[in-house]
Amino acid sequence: MYRIGIGYDIHQLTQGRDLIIGGVKITHEKGLLGHSDADVLIHAVIDAMLGALALSDIGTIFPDTNPKYKNADSTVLLKKVYDYIARKGYEIENIDSNIIAQQPKMMPYIPKMKEILCRILYIDENRLSIKAKTNEQLDAVGECRAIKAQAAVLLRKI
Repeated sequence: MYRIGIGYDIHQLTQGRDLIIGGVKITHEKGLLGHSDADVLIHAVIDAMLGALALSDIGTIFPDTNPKYKNADSTVLLKKVYDYIARKGYEIENIDSNIIAQQPKMMPYIPKMKEILCRILYIDENRLSIKAKTNEQLDAVGECRAIKAQAAVLLRKI
């Protein structure tokens, strides 16, 4: 049996924060505002994984009202969700994702993102797609005020 889920996340860019996407620290003058490290790509993947099994969303599982998750490393949260899904008897068939950012350019960082996510999720790199898009200078993303991500995950019952 297969289950599919979709995920989405967006965070504002702000001064005084590191920019972390896909578990990679990216050189940029601004970072993403959020309770955790605000890793939009990992948050979208987590939401897609949870959605595939109708298990709510990242905010329900890791609420921003819980101080335990203040500045949390999203790779740790991803591993917890992966372990939970594995205990339910599922594995990841594939992931397709988009990072939408006007600046900075994401392409140089994607190989390292793939390496990190594939290691955490126990999948080969040919089962993970990370694409970089801009918003053509439209809306908050296009005006360099935010970065967003989307993900689709296909799970397979083991």
